[in-house]
Amino acid sequence: MAQPLLELSGVTVRFGGLVALDEVALSVPPGRVIGVIGPNGAGKTTLFNVVCGFVRPQSGTLSWKGRTLTRHRPHDLAGLGIARTLQGLGLFPGLTVLENVMAGATKHARTGVLPALLALPRADRDEALLRAKAVERLEVLGVADSAHRLPDELPYGVRKRVALARALVADPELLLLDEPAAGLSGEEIRELARLIPQLGTSVVLVEHHMDLVMSVCDDVAVLDFGRLIAHGSPDEIRDDPAVVAAYLGEEVELDA
Repeated sequence: MAQPLLELSGVTVRFGGLVALDEVALSVPPGRVIGVIGPNGAGKTTLFNVVCGFVRPQSGTLSWKGRTLTRHRPHDLAGLGIARTLQGLGLFPGLTVLENVMAGATKHARTGVLPALLALPRADRDEALLRAKAVERLEVLGVADSAHRLPDELPYGVRKRVALARALVADPELLLLDEPAAGLSGEEIRELARLIPQLGTSVVLVEHHMDLVMSVCDDVAVLDFGRLIAHGSPDEIRDDPAVVAAYLGEEVELDA
């Protein structure tokens, strides 16, 4: 069995007296789409923030390709091979769509600041490569015709794809998708469901739209009040009494 790309073991996070994550374990094998679901306040965003280095757990371990991560920060993610989309789009309003996507490709920028400032040939070649890669990602996501427009000129669904292209342009091995279907129409969600399995990367998906989760995920982890109450295939999760109880607001009894 292939070594997991990402593995969380016994991760616990407390904010004062609030337990946001309680000994959570999660494994993300290469090439898999893993869903993380749960009611509001279940700990999904905290889990993402632990992976991204925004939040440090009080206990437990986080490992990437078998190496324990202890002091990584958000700016280290690209170098590790991890990319994240945000619930908010996070696009730069003064940059074109193409420039926004190129901004996500810093992992591939080899020239450094000085050659770019001096407009040396090496910097020009580097920019041309980044531009070509950004256009390629926009084409894959079907929004290349908007490359030279500003984000505010575009429909929300198109801007969502631009944000996804910016995450993908760095060629991540793991993509963290945070509520990618939020604000999309039914047809846009169906198109997103067609795209996700074709992204060519492992994915961890936090999402409220259950139809999307159940159609694209290989495995689903369910959080409730910071605890992992179920983990399995979409069919197993759909029929799990603990999951049904959690979403209906009933008390869930877990083994000690």
